[in-house]
Amino acid sequence: MSTTATRPERAAWGRWLLRRWPTALAIAAGALIFAGGGVDAEFVTSFGELVPLLALEYLLIAKFGRRGWSWPVVVALSLVMAAAQIVGLLRPSLVFGAVAVVVLVWSVADGRLLKDGMYRLQVFGMIGFGALTLVAVAVDSDAARYAVAAAWLAHAVWDFVHHRLDRVVSRSYAEACGVIDLIVAAGLVFLA
Repeated sequence: MSTTATRPERAAWGRWLLRRWPTALAIAAGALIFAGGGVDAEFVTSFGELVPLLALEYLLIAKFGRRGWSWPVVVALSLVMAAAQIVGLLRPSLVFGAVAVVVLVWSVADGRLLKDGMYRLQVFGMIGFGALTLVAVAVDSDAARYAVAAAWLAHAVWDFVHHRLDRVVSRSYAEACGVIDLIVAAGLVFLA
């Protein structure tokens, strides 16, 4: 009996690898994030600032009801984040918080908050991840590292639950986001 894979087996393996492009993308992004070395206080602060972004992406996509917009929304919010950091006038977490408040007020006004349970879950997620950000800001720098890591790990669970349910965001986005969240959480804990 030969130990080499048959053509159909190799083709199936190749198709499986192609479907895992979100994981490959996340691993590459994680390698770039941590290419500079260890985790210092500035790194922890910057990744703490991003926690509200993680939930805001889900909130916006749920509000628009367009799963296909998952990647464009991520790109748009990333550009907003970059602009906020370049301008330096506002902390990204404040910008994302302000956008979330606008979306929440809009949702109350149009009745969506009361009608849609999955959307309401995204609202609770936004509030919960916002609270984790506040905790990270309120504690000393070493504890902040663990608080930020916990927030990223919690969001990885959030991503994988949404991936499994196949709801709110595209599966490819949930997969990539979950993997990068795990990488960031692990890096925050183990690369200090």
